[in-house]
Amino acid sequence: MIRMNVIFKLLLLFATPILAQTSEDPGYTVSPAIGLPDTGDQNIRLNQMGFYPAAPKVAIVVTSKPVASFYIVRLRDEAKVFESSLAATRPTELSKEPTRAADFTTFQTPGTYRLIVPGVGTSYAFTIAADVHRSLTRAVWKGFYYQRASIALPERYAKAWHRPAGHPDDSVVVHPSAASPARPAGTVIRSPRGWYDAGDYNKYIVNSGITMGTLLSAYEDYAALLDILALDIPEQANTLPDALDEILWNLRWMLTMQDPGDGGVYHKLTNAKFDGMIMPGAAHAPRYVVQKGTAATLDFAAVMAQASRVLRPFKQLPGLADSCLQAAEQAWQWAQQHPREIYDQAAINNRFDPDITTGGYGDRDLTDEFIWAAAELYTTTQQLEYIQLTRLFPDRKNPLPSWGQVRLLGYYTLARHAQRLPAYPGKENVNARIIKLADELLRNYDHRSYRMVMGATAKDYIWGSSSVAANQGIALIQAYRLTQDQKYIAAALSNLDYLLGRNSTGYCFVTGFGSHSTQHPHHRPSIADGIRPPVPGLLAGGPNPGKQDKADGCTYGPGTEAPDKAYLDHDCSYASNEIAINWNAPLAYLAVALEAYYAGEKK
Repeated sequence: MIRMNVIFKLLLLFATPILAQTSEDPGYTVSPAIGLPDTGDQNIRLNQMGFYPAAPKVAIVVTSKPVASFYIVRLRDEAKVFESSLAATRPTELSKEPTRAADFTTFQTPGTYRLIVPGVGTSYAFTIAADVHRSLTRAVWKGFYYQRASIALPERYAKAWHRPAGHPDDSVVVHPSAASPARPAGTVIRSPRGWYDAGDYNKYIVNSGITMGTLLSAYEDYAALLDILALDIPEQANTLPDALDEILWNLRWMLTMQDPGDGGVYHKLTNAKFDGMIMPGAAHAPRYVVQKGTAATLDFAAVMAQASRVLRPFKQLPGLADSCLQAAEQAWQWAQQHPREIYDQAAINNRFDPDITTGGYGDRDLTDEFIWAAAELYTTTQQLEYIQLTRLFPDRKNPLPSWGQVRLLGYYTLARHAQRLPAYPGKENVNARIIKLADELLRNYDHRSYRMVMGATAKDYIWGSSSVAANQGIALIQAYRLTQDQKYIAAALSNLDYLLGRNSTGYCFVTGFGSHSTQHPHHRPSIADGIRPPVPGLLAGGPNPGKQDKADGCTYGPGTEAPDKAYLDHDCSYASNEIAINWNAPLAYLAVALEAYYAGEKK
């Protein structure tokens, strides 16, 4: 099976033209709808990539004019191919703009089109195609390649965004907060590879945890598509799927973050303070591994247990699955002995020098980390002790995944492997909890102004709100996998439409895609490389009414007061326009899941 998957991957690689990515061609374009000039009317908001033929198709028209209808024209000859009535005016729930929905679900002919509303304007071009999001899927997965540390990105693979290597991390200092008898403060260790966490150049185990768990879950659920998804990365000629090659770049770094003396895991590898807006190769500040913590150690245990399961069939990786499982078990034991080692950066800085002022990722509630680690270890080993030592259901809540709340990742895993797992206390509750969450997300979503799941309340718009939309989509996909009810697929697709332009800002939040997309992310390589288009395939954080960057002089213009509009496409806006690996990961899952479904696999 593995050999056959590799043959398919190579066939796809040589059969699919690799289009140049230059400042004139921002990347991964396979349809005329992508990369067109910004000539559409921003008052017509729709998925700027396009639509699957048999899927729902909705655009939102922002207007108070008494218009009655809309029509669609074919791009190549401007022939009218569809006409219908607009829905009644409905104010948006948060920003109170007058909107009217244009539903053209019944139009299914493949091609490239524009939607026209007389008296209002013309939409950006969009495509209808069976694999309309394949190029997006490829780009979002390759987005992790552009975040690689410790290696040069040559032009052959990185195109216009090639760069020299940065942060070799072969001389990393053990910070006094992380000292142990075998590794006293000042010890120098090697910890290369990994992905830069976000717009900065540091590497954090907690945030890598949810990122890796999400990507590994995508592989468990959709290996058939990911096995043949050619990413055009340096490892493409080997016998592993490109998606796993990319995952391995971060996995091998994570393994170096475990103290071999006791099994605990360092919270992060970081500068003492953030680098300036410079390229990785120009950054030479000392790097440290900082305090071992329970959250980091349990996230590490979960990832390694899952990776052991995923990697075991690949004979090209001798011993790696065993090493991952051993590391997971050692981490679990450390966490049992240190159940409340909280990462408190302020407390660390009061005791030790140098002060560390980079991202904290501090988490004081570790219940969910124990649940996730226990679920992964039990699923991989089938040793009931992991479940017996953990309260799987501490309350009735089923919070959406985030870096600080990972219990649902454990429930997903237990549901995914339920048929082969022996009975354990509460097994019958897992599926019901996932379906309950999905049904809560579904409630009245198709009656809202934008006809999407995202934005049911202002609480959806937080720091990294784009990942809220993507993780909602994953929850809905999980419910579909349990029930085969297509209503969950349609709802998940509405959130992908949100991320790609059907939202109150009118932006496509994925760099390099759409006609009106994020151009100035808070992302050091995109700022410092001197190239006009940003690095492609990265998901911007999205509307965040907290606007924490205002304290640092970032000025939001008029019209951004409502939670769903609190977005600024400027590189100063780390609160709404940064990128992050834990935001790209759920989009990577959602995109591949919907491509797999609409491409006909439907499983």
